[in-house]
Amino acid sequence: MKEKVAVYPGSFDPITYGHMDILHRGLRLFDTVICAIATNIEKNSLFTVPERMELIRESINGDKNVVIDSFDGLLVQYVKRVNARFVIRGLRAMSDFEYEFQMASMNRNLNCDMDTIFMMTSKDYFFVSSRTIKEVASFGGVVKGFVPPAVEEALNRKFPPR
Repeated sequence: MKEKVAVYPGSFDPITYGHMDILHRGLRLFDTVICAIATNIEKNSLFTVPERMELIRESINGDKNVVIDSFDGLLVQYVKRVNARFVIRGLRAMSDFEYEFQMASMNRNLNCDMDTIFMMTSKDYFFVSSRTIKEVASFGGVVKGFVPPAVEEALNRKFPPR
């Protein structure tokens, strides 16, 4: 039987427990999930791509069913290149759905063999975003419980306690 591979794309700047929730639930559906860091030149990232890859690596605790990678360009091209057929996207709110629906529709138009799977983020993390985490950390707020310990430590290095 052919292995079911899904791509979970995102900036993961940094990875949060909301991302981890979607990743772990994706692993119940797929044999392998590729956590693919999208490099977006328009975004000012706090962490470099290698830093983000390492933070994800430390957060997944050696799970052999998770592949960590990065890509630039179109997601449909990346999905085809890694021989996947599915994309996992997490949704927190209706505003996420509108944007994600447009992207999934365009991707499906560009590659009719690709399917996007939407997963609602757990109620414990629906309000957590990387942007919010960075903002809280930058003002000396506590992010424990919202990000894995390695991310918390990395944020403390970027934003030393006041």
